[in-house]
Amino acid sequence: MNLQTLFQDFNPSKFLVHSCLTIFTPLFALRLDGSIEWSYWSVFTPIWFWKGMVILGATVGSYVWWRHPHARLEGDAYVQYKAMLITLALHLILLMFELLVCDKLESGRHLWILVFIPLIFISIVSIAVCIWAAKHDRSCELEMFCAVNVLQFIFLALRLDGFITWSWEVVFVPLWALLCLFLVAVLYTVIFAALLIRAPQISDRIRRRSINSALAYTFLMVPILVFQVLLANKLDGNISLSHTIVAMPLLISHVTLIVISFNAKDGNRWWFGIRKDFCHFLLGLCPLLQEYGNISYQPRSDQDQPPSEPMVSEKNEKHVKKIDLTKPVVPIISIDMPD
Repeated sequence: MNLQTLFQDFNPSKFLVHSCLTIFTPLFALRLDGSIEWSYWSVFTPIWFWKGMVILGATVGSYVWWRHPHARLEGDAYVQYKAMLITLALHLILLMFELLVCDKLESGRHLWILVFIPLIFISIVSIAVCIWAAKHDRSCELEMFCAVNVLQFIFLALRLDGFITWSWEVVFVPLWALLCLFLVAVLYTVIFAALLIRAPQISDRIRRRSINSALAYTFLMVPILVFQVLLANKLDGNISLSHTIVAMPLLISHVTLIVISFNAKDGNRWWFGIRKDFCHFLLGLCPLLQEYGNISYQPRSDQDQPPSEPMVSEKNEKHVKKIDLTKPVVPIISIDMPD
């Protein structure tokens, strides 16, 4: 096992987010079914941990930024630091939305349209953030998700407050359209991978990468579509499945995202002031992992054992001359003969 290969493209921030969502999803479903009687503040514990790590990482990164001015000249340090601050601001607004959701579920003293105001604001701001990220070649999955779902958030708030009485299948129309676009992209990825399998001139590495991408996107989008169909029918009262069973396909998508995070790249180097790739940071932080990752052990057979006879080798630039020390060495004696 090569740890350097495993963590070379690892994105710790995405791994943290998707792991927290994987834990939160079944807890929230069990709470809706009444299987657990925890308060919603306890159910949202994985979300609070996620936001706490974001705030702590940005705080440590900012401290390192101001403590080491010379580090600001390292490559695209300014771009990455700005990206960290933008992400921190968006997560703080998202945290406000989640606090309002918990308070609404516990007390019910607010309108849902007021609860969704921070999320709608994030969606509008995310449009400008996506433009900035595209200009500086930065990833923006969260911002893109919020920007394209602004209409969906408005429909959800109005439907939950009862201002509109549409069926949930109609309320989810913006999401249906988005899922259709993603499914077309997944179908294109699968067809492209099938064509590469049949192409003999393509290298095995490219063929393997295309197959992995097709499988990853398939296991990501198909369960989300199944979950969306089950959720719409559950809310409309057409099926009697529990929320836990409805959420099972979504768990498959979360697990797929966790696996994809090991090949996601584009991690921000200023979170917690790492200032390097996570692989190099991890191996430098733990010398034992570095030794384990760089040394491969293979058992040696009897044939691989060195000979018992002592041998001395003398190397020059072109060949290696071996001298056997087991033979007697007679010194050369020069005797001057008399005339």
